[in-house]
Amino acid sequence: MTLAKKIVLLLMAAGMLIAVFLESMPAQSQEMKHDMGAMSAQSPSTDGYKAAMDKMHTEMMAIEYSGNADVDFARGMIPHHQAAIEMAKIELANGKDPEMRKLAEAVIAAQEAEIKQLQAWLAAYR
Repeated sequence: MTLAKKIVLLLMAAGMLIAVFLESMPAQSQEMKHDMGAMSAQSPSTDGYKAAMDKMHTEMMAIEYSGNADVDFARGMIPHHQAAIEMAKIELANGKDPEMRKLAEAVIAAQEAEIKQLQAWLAAYR
């Protein structure tokens, strides 16, 4: 038997073992997924994070690309940074950990400054 055939057989055996392993625990993993889903569905912060991400993706997909890497970078980073600001505000409204709240405040300050820099660059570029 060639080395290639041995490798193929070994990979097939490993795949079967993984499939058997995964089949032996679906009830537990489904139960965990359900519990996690119930927790997230009841969380205003999760809804806020999802809304911020959806808005960012919509705005980023609407960008009119120029073919100029610098311009396209600036245009794409503005909604990306705005989403970071919105997510940081959700942390401040809902989060309890002092370290995360402090980081959220720093994110807001840094991202607002970078948005202004990107907007100024775009205005000067045109």
